[in-house]
Amino acid sequence: MSVRAVWMIVAGLLVVACGDDNRVYEKYVDFEDRHWLVSEKPEFEFDIHDPQARYDIIGNIRNEVSYPWSRIFITYYLQDSTGTQLHKNLLGNYLFDAKSGKPLGTSGLGDIYDHQLVLLSNYQFPKAGRYTVRLEQFMRKDTLDGVLAVGLRVEKIVPGEQ
Repeated sequence: MSVRAVWMIVAGLLVVACGDDNRVYEKYVDFEDRHWLVSEKPEFEFDIHDPQARYDIIGNIRNEVSYPWSRIFITYYLQDSTGTQLHKNLLGNYLFDAKSGKPLGTSGLGDIYDHQLVLLSNYQFPKAGRYTVRLEQFMRKDTLDGVLAVGLRVEKIVPGEQ
């Protein structure tokens, strides 16, 4: 059995062992050339079955230490199934400490770091149905080198677990 196969089995067991009951949706879009072009606007579609519940909507960013700035700016758009825009906001997040340059976030693979950016907290959807979140990079450069992937996570808030 190859080392890669062993690691894949270990990773699979960890995912199963660390059940994530609150996750409603999670997906990443990888950038093949290891950079995020301004023309790339990943969209994430997910279904909400319980509009009475509250949710956290979180943007995920995966970057290398070669990312040349300390911050990243992202605009997100939340739409319902009819295309009606419910929310739009520009958010900034530090990927590196502004003074020391030390990478922030979590790392499991050497020079690759994962960050979570809360888009909406304790949000209640107006009705059950399909929703879409679109992410756009909003930097002064069209090509963001060192950004490997972006993603979206939707978590159901369970009262008493916070």
